Amino acid sequence: MVNLKINGISVSVPEGSTILQAAKIANVRIPTLCYLKDVQCVGSCRMCLVEATGARGLVTACTYPVSEGMEVRTNTPKVRKSRKTTIELILSTHKKKCLSCVRSMNCELQKLALEYNAEEDRFGTDHDLKPIDDFSASVVRDNSKCVMCTRCVAACAQQTIGAIGPKNRGYAKVIGSPYDVSLAFTPCVNCGQCIVACPVGALYEKSAVADVWGAIVDPDKQVVFYTAPSVRATLGEAFGLPVGTNVEGKMVSAIKQLGDVKCFNMDVTADLTIMEEANELLSRLENGGKLPMFTSCCPGWIKFAEHYEPELLPNLSTCKSPQEMFSAVLKTYYCEKNGINPKNLYVVSVIPCTAKKYEVTREELGKYTDAALTTRELAKMFKEAGIDFVNLAESEYDMPFGEASGAGAIFGATGGVMEAALRTAAYKLGGSGAPLEFKEVRGTEGVKEAEYSLGGKTVKVAVASGLGSARNVIQAIKSGEKDYTFVEIMACPGGCINGGGQPYVHDEVRNNIDLKAVRAQALYDYDKDSRLRASHDNPAVEILYKEYFGSPNSHKAHELLHTSYGKREKY
Repeated sequence: MVNLKINGISVSVPEGSTILQAAKIANVRIPTLCYLKDVQCVGSCRMCLVEATGARGLVTACTYPVSEGMEVRTNTPKVRKSRKTTIELILSTHKKKCLSCVRSMNCELQKLALEYNAEEDRFGTDHDLKPIDDFSASVVRDNSKCVMCTRCVAACAQQTIGAIGPKNRGYAKVIGSPYDVSLAFTPCVNCGQCIVACPVGALYEKSAVADVWGAIVDPDKQVVFYTAPSVRATLGEAFGLPVGTNVEGKMVSAIKQLGDVKCFNMDVTADLTIMEEANELLSRLENGGKLPMFTSCCPGWIKFAEHYEPELLPNLSTCKSPQEMFSAVLKTYYCEKNGINPKNLYVVSVIPCTAKKYEVTREELGKYTDAALTTRELAKMFKEAGIDFVNLAESEYDMPFGEASGAGAIFGATGGVMEAALRTAAYKLGGSGAPLEFKEVRGTEGVKEAEYSLGGKTVKVAVASGLGSARNVIQAIKSGEKDYTFVEIMACPGGCINGGGQPYVHDEVRNNIDLKAVRAQALYDYDKDSRLRASHDNPAVEILYKEYFGSPNSHKAHELLHTSYGKREKY
């Protein structure tokens, strides 16, 4: 242990710790802009400069190691002046359209500028407005607002994609794509991790809010919303509620206040996905199908496989994602049942994921979804409608797609799809005494492995979250080091609860709270308290098979609930 003082506070930290880490233990706040825990630590923004004995001049707290007897001062006049000047220099090249910016009132640069009384025009305004790249179906990039923190670059590199990176040097440095092409023409997988890493409004999702408002007031449209499993555990953050607060009831109430709309529960088609996927896995085991079988719920992972691992496409489950299954069910079964012309039914999914926006444009999926709203966009609509979200009374989802199982809810956490599938597979192979919890696949680690005996069959499984972790699993399979039966992959680290469409979280929160773990726990608590724990117990799913699909993996199920994928070029 190393002993030091920070602003006169004595603290002991492990050898090798940085000043920033020591300050956290001492409950001393040091501002940062480029630093992001588990993503990047480069000390380039200079916001975390402090004075420390034994150092020449100011040092970056995020990278500078502590030493025995060191004394650190984080708020001297010299430090405060340096930080203020840094902010003012950043503002001199920043497009300051703060009132209309997507990050207004939730911008890390704006917050720091207020704290340090920065003059926005002290060094004038010396920048050329750069064109906005909005060709992607999911991600919009406005380089005129970029502060060169490179957190987006680090997040993309962590995903092993590299669709964006620094170009040129010095004052001419910009963040861009290879060959100056739009993100739409790169192997970007639309995961949106660059968006949640960005501290300002330089990156954001392509909004569908105006289209949805238009449909709500259109007298010829019947509007139906359905919400993804993880949204209930994150939406409250956009209204100041603690991380991990389950706001399902308030969310449903607020959606119904937007207009004459219905609100369904996407957990239903998460359960439907499990019925199709578990039966597909059992069929492959019994009939010698391609193994290991990979899950296909995550559109970011699907696009990654198409670009980088096309030889694995036959290993992917043919199931559509819960989003695409639900929209297909609504535009067929639901419309037929209620005498609705599918052209007049406007289907809106609420999702934690920017890749889902890309998914709705894919021709091979039938284009049944009319609009996909991120968690952030839904919060924006509530605020625009003047809804007092925190004080709303709770409501329930509309029937017939209201109640679902806890297995469907845990889809939002890494390992959740695997656990839900194992519950149903275990039941089909072992009967009613089969276990309901498979805790070995829970947790936010990048890779988790387990081996189970289900009805006399040995099933080896792996769970990977984050595409860097996915590459490691795939390499182990290709080399013959691992022999898995079933593999779950989610593009975003931690799964959907950390998706690219989730509420903006300031670095101070992200650096000090394990967001992935806290949000995931909310879903596991929901599952534990659910009346139904397994997908095969969902009465809505039973009705769908009885009245429409017949049985899992039937011909009609394959027509509407399954698909295929093909190789894509990297550029």
